[in-house]
This record gives sequence, C-alpha cells and structure tokens, in this order.
Amino acid sequence: MRTRFVLNKISTVCFLLTATVCFSAADSGTVRYEVKADRRTGQLIRSAVTVTPKVIAPIEVGLSAAPAPAPVSAENRIDQIVQAASAHYKVDPLLVHAVISVESNYNARAISPAGAQGLMQLMPGTARDLGVRNSFDAEENIRAGVRHLRDLQDKYKDDRLALAAYNAGAGAVNKYGWIPPYRETQDYVYRVGKKYGEARKASAVNRTQTATASPQSEVPKPPEHRPIEVFTDTEGRIHLRTK
Repeated sequence: MRTRFVLNKISTVCFLLTATVCFSAADSGTVRYEVKADRRTGQLIRSAVTVTPKVIAPIEVGLSAAPAPAPVSAENRIDQIVQAASAHYKVDPLLVHAVISVESNYNARAISPAGAQGLMQLMPGTARDLGVRNSFDAEENIRAGVRHLRDLQDKYKDDRLALAAYNAGAGAVNKYGWIPPYRETQDYVYRVGKKYGEARKASAVNRTQTATASPQSEVPKPPEHRPIEVFTDTEGRIHLRTK
C-alpha cells in the first residue's frame, strides 16, 4: 500500500510538473519540454517536443473608401470638350454644336461615304494635317475640327463661306467665289445655319429671362408717405396736415 501511495504521489507531481512546463513552453511558441514518469521504473524522463506555432492571418482594417464621383454622361463630356476647344480657338460653341449635329449627329464612330470620320467628320488628309492620330477620339476630333473651322473663318471672314469650305473644301469655294452650286453643300450650309440661328435665339431668350427675373429673396419696399404735421390754431384746436 505504501509503495502504491508513493507512486501515486510521484504521478501527481509529474502531472503538475508536466502541465506547468507545457503551458510555459506553449507561450514561447517554439519548443516545449515534457516530464513523464516511466511506468516500469518510476524514474522521471524529460523530453523536448517541437511545437509549430499557429499563424493567424492579420485582419486588414481599411479606411472607408470615399464615394466614387458620379459618372459624366457622353453628352456632357462632349459639351465639355466643345466648350474648352471653342474657348481656346475663339469659336462660338453654339456653332460647333451645330456643325457636330449636322455632320455626325453626335456619333463619335460615324464614317461618311466619302471617308470622313468622327464627330466633326474629318477627312483623313485633313486629320493628318492637323496632327490627329485617332479621328474617333472625341477630344482629338473636336479640337482639330474647331481649329480647322477657325482657320476657315479667318480666311473667308464669313461663316457661310467657312461652312461651305468645311463641307466642300476651300478649293471649291475659291473656284466659285461663293457657296459652290453643289446641292449637298448648299443644304449643309442651310442646315448648320438654321441650327446655329435657333441655338443663338434660345440662348438670348434664356439670358433675357435670367436678367429680368426678380430674385426670390427681394422684399418689396413699403410705399412712401408724406410726413404729417400737427399744429394748433388760435382757438386751441389741434389740426393734422401733410407737408
């Protein structure tokens, strides 16, 4: 009985030592030592056990992303390019919009039977002369088209002739000294001129309405009244009269 009691005590001590060493070694995360009692001899045996630490992937906490800007519509994008190019070359943007509307109806991939390309329908030769690498790129096409239109305006000093030259070429305008007698060119000048005139009229109306509109915050002034004079006559009576 005494021998069994001693063995039980030894086992208890070994268990406590083993648990203590294991927990201490687990904290290191590399190597731990185990102490066990040999079942036959009762001797304590110490052994090293390699522990592979468990790697926990870090949790990435990012800042909340800023809301993406609202996409710009194709119409607004084209108008932005027109406004910028028109301001640079000093051409009325309303005229540029009229040309684009008649030339391609705002189709950046348009190709005419004659081979003109893009929004402002640049002929390949004209595009090369103006340094255009891609006539189907809206910005390249519009900037080159507005520049070409500005050159024609400076040359002929008349928007009708500039438009005729834009459509039929400067050679045809020089040959006839006026709008060439081509049905297509004459129709082109008329259509662009009509759209341009309508746009200018609408713009003028909008400016007039904006200028004459009364601000909502304006408070009407109260009517002016003449001052009242109070006086007493010789009999002590009080009288009121306006000055």
